[in-house]
Amino acid sequence: MKIAFIGAGNVAWHLAQALAAAGHKLAAVYSRSAAPREELAKLLPAAKPVASLAELSVIAPDVILIAVPDDAITAVAQLLQVPSGTIVAHTSGSQPMSVLESIAGACTGVFYPLQTFSKAKTVDFKKVPVLVEAQDSRALQKLEQLAQSISPQVQHVSSETRRQLHLAAVFACNFTNHLLGISRELLQNAHLPPDLLQPLIHETVDKAALFPPFDVQTGPAVRHDENVISGHLHLLAQYPRYQELYRQLTDSIQATKGKV
Repeated sequence: MKIAFIGAGNVAWHLAQALAAAGHKLAAVYSRSAAPREELAKLLPAAKPVASLAELSVIAPDVILIAVPDDAITAVAQLLQVPSGTIVAHTSGSQPMSVLESIAGACTGVFYPLQTFSKAKTVDFKKVPVLVEAQDSRALQKLEQLAQSISPQVQHVSSETRRQLHLAAVFACNFTNHLLGISRELLQNAHLPPDLLQPLIHETVDKAALFPPFDVQTGPAVRHDENVISGHLHLLAQYPRYQELYRQLTDSIQATKGKV
């Protein structure tokens, strides 16, 4: 398929290269800033970095993928004009398909790769679920074919279901990553090597994949070990935000244990 990207951030960076490697023609990359679109276009055979959305109408791609921050999707959709029948899909996990309804003549949809993306880290799309949704059966079939060309894990998911999934993903990925960042900071401030926690982190993730996480919860909170908890809170006195977060997580663990 002939594909154009709106956006040149982390998602577009990985997704565009994966689609190009699967044999699709990446025709154009648009972003408001010149450097990101030119940097990504250089990695895609025959891709043109374009400076205006109007140029996409001339290129006439089969599919336009909007990979911009969630709060920018509606604004992009209001400015976008495409030839009738063009499939336009966004890559957001939290935004409904309806944010694209202002694009006259387009067949709208969603093409959501369920993964965390950073330019510095390679992603194996064969291990990435891709969730698709579309306005009509033709667009759904096309988006499904596009997804299947890079991943064996493709599912049709409604906007409401995808919002619930995205919420769960924020807990599983974003919040977990933030907690790992806190643990790294605490180690560094204690002049301890960060890699000391790597075996523990890997075992925690491996175990959570094998068992319901609430069922295998460990630590002072689940044991109601008040002496240890008080000691930790004392150590966190110099980090009031982390101290409050520790209290809230401790309360949540204690309230959750045995309920699920």
